[in-house]
Amino acid sequence: MSEENTAENTERVKDVHLAEELSSRYLSYAMSTIVSRSLPDVRDGLKPVHRRLLYAMRQLHLDPKSGYKKCARVVGDVIGKYHPHGDSAVYGAMVRLAQDFSVRYPLVDGQGNFGNIDGDGAAAMRYTEARLTEFAMALMEGLNENAVDFRETYDGEEDEPVVMPSMVPNLLCNGSSGIAVGMATNIPPHNLSEVCDALLYLIDNPTCEIEPLVRRLKGPDFPTGGVIVDKFESILNTYKDGKGYFRIRAKWEKEDLGHGQYQIVVKEIPYQVIKSKLIEKIAELLFNKKIPLLNDVRDESSHDVRIVLEPKNRSVDANLLMEHLFKQTELETRFSMNMNVLDSEGVPHVLDIKQVLQEFLNHRHIVLQRRAQYRLDKINTRLEILSGYLIAYLNLDEIIRIIREEDEAKAVMMKEFNLSDNQAEAILNMKLRSLRKLEEEEIRQEYDDLSGEKAELEELLGDEKKRWEALGNEIKLIKEKFGKKTALGKRRTEFSEAPEDIEMPLEAMIEKEPITIILSQKGWIRCLKGHTDLSEEFKFKDDDALQAAIHAQTTDKIIIFDTAGKFYTIPANDIPSGRGFGQPLRLMIDLGINDSVCSMFTFEAGAKYVISSDTGKGFVVDESHILAQTRNGKKILNLGEGEVAAFCKKVTGDMVAIIGENRKLLVFKMEEIPSMARGRGVTLQKYKDGKMSDIQIFKEEEGFVYKRAGGSKTETELLNWLGHRAQVGKLAPFGFPKSNKFMKE
Repeated sequence: MSEENTAENTERVKDVHLAEELSSRYLSYAMSTIVSRSLPDVRDGLKPVHRRLLYAMRQLHLDPKSGYKKCARVVGDVIGKYHPHGDSAVYGAMVRLAQDFSVRYPLVDGQGNFGNIDGDGAAAMRYTEARLTEFAMALMEGLNENAVDFRETYDGEEDEPVVMPSMVPNLLCNGSSGIAVGMATNIPPHNLSEVCDALLYLIDNPTCEIEPLVRRLKGPDFPTGGVIVDKFESILNTYKDGKGYFRIRAKWEKEDLGHGQYQIVVKEIPYQVIKSKLIEKIAELLFNKKIPLLNDVRDESSHDVRIVLEPKNRSVDANLLMEHLFKQTELETRFSMNMNVLDSEGVPHVLDIKQVLQEFLNHRHIVLQRRAQYRLDKINTRLEILSGYLIAYLNLDEIIRIIREEDEAKAVMMKEFNLSDNQAEAILNMKLRSLRKLEEEEIRQEYDDLSGEKAELEELLGDEKKRWEALGNEIKLIKEKFGKKTALGKRRTEFSEAPEDIEMPLEAMIEKEPITIILSQKGWIRCLKGHTDLSEEFKFKDDDALQAAIHAQTTDKIIIFDTAGKFYTIPANDIPSGRGFGQPLRLMIDLGINDSVCSMFTFEAGAKYVISSDTGKGFVVDESHILAQTRNGKKILNLGEGEVAAFCKKVTGDMVAIIGENRKLLVFKMEEIPSMARGRGVTLQKYKDGKMSDIQIFKEEEGFVYKRAGGSKTETELLNWLGHRAQVGKLAPFGFPKSNKFMKE
């Protein structure tokens, strides 16, 4: 490389800070994504790709009265002239504008396979055809009348509109969604007639609150129908904040089949739910026995949605079944609204509903002025020509003479009759057949009509009140054209009061079956079908053995009490079944590393339990306190240093028998143990050395029971060991097990 080239390249090198350069370039990228791709304009509700699509179709004269053209032709024009991006992205945007289940008021009239609500994609663009709809034409009305500004396209060869004139409030009517950099938008579709009502109210009451606007707007109107189950206060707050959510439920009805039998038919599903996946989910839950009230699901849809749900039997409550399905499937969804849009200055904002409506009205007001001024300029130009024609008719013979005899006829006419250049040129270009008397009368009539229109336009442009009245009349015409009296404009989404929370019994969600739950000493848990004999030997790994085995139902809640004084709750239905060794209990609950299980039992409503540490401190806790909501468990028994939780016994009698490692036995009344929700408790038995060995709760008239050689013994003569809580007690009876346990383990 020559020294000259080296010096030139060196001059081009710039020293920059990496952090600043990265920040600057990322900001440029982010703004490009936000402004030029992802967020809609508040004025016309369109993103650049949609705006360019519609404009390209308009340039191809694909109006509703013309024939269709191949979508490939449209996409080619869009990416070739206006939108320098991939053809698949452009075609995807075009397809969505034609889908009546995606867009409330379709902007593209498609012919061919444009996909369906089952999630099937559209055919390739070489097979499909399209043209514009009446709604799209209304969106672009006035483009040729200087209604909006134009800018150069990316290659500078064409012009494109910066924004559409938007005679219809497209942003609210069709909604929008998109993800930009650091922000997103998600606006639901609404009913045009109701949006027009809100706009008309805002014109008459510009300082109004948001509530009367929302009462007219009512709420979203989704193309797939459904039912919005939110209170008005919730809907109002969502529109006030510009953010929030709407709960949408499927619309269903009960069909009577006679003889007391019925079936449920779902006729409308929530917006943006893919029907095929919804049915797959219901079928999966049915196969896994998670919906015992349901017997079968069938898809009998054609053009309209028809999902048939067959209950298990005629006694099943339809509302209970549907509530269960609403909780577990997309038959109920939430639409999260985020009204993040580009304002008239191109700046992204989250706007409330009044600001969105006002921005649209301001845009339409500007469009009205620009179109009126454009028409006025055209009228002035035409009136100038017509006045020249009238002068020509009044001086026809002289005009003919000048044309025949003068070399500079145009200049002579302009001087003699005080004509403008345009007037003289128009007279010279006038055809001979226009010299009839009838033509003169028509020109005079046209002149008078245009003069009257000119006066009206000048009055309109000079009076703001008249402009707002004219704007209101435009909105009324649009409401009439696309309103609720038309098939397209009828409201599809209904409203319902927020449903009361129906108490869902576990039996309604899980099929009730008897099971046997087995827990090993190493912490492996599993269940076997049916109630097997608990005395039989169960198989474990070589270095493992039985910790606990209980009978339960699949609808039960299993309570685990560990040595840290925590209670855990596990749905019995979640415990793995099979021939193996199950799975580690620690995968189901967050059991501490140094902690182990000291008790496992089924939850019983109304039951009470005595819990105690190994040092003999404890209390009574009732069932309402031991249910844990998370896998972290619920701490109930507080422990001192070196203590561990050791016992959890169900209260089944009025007396307590406790024995320590020192073989001292104490019997006292259950009422002496206090009930607590949480704590360390009180001393149950006093020890000099050693700890608590076992506890038994029994009825006084029945006595306590312990194992001894040859069987078990029931001790009903309690006087020798009877005392009060926190006493030492007396030696256990002769023959009491050396393990210091009432019953052998």
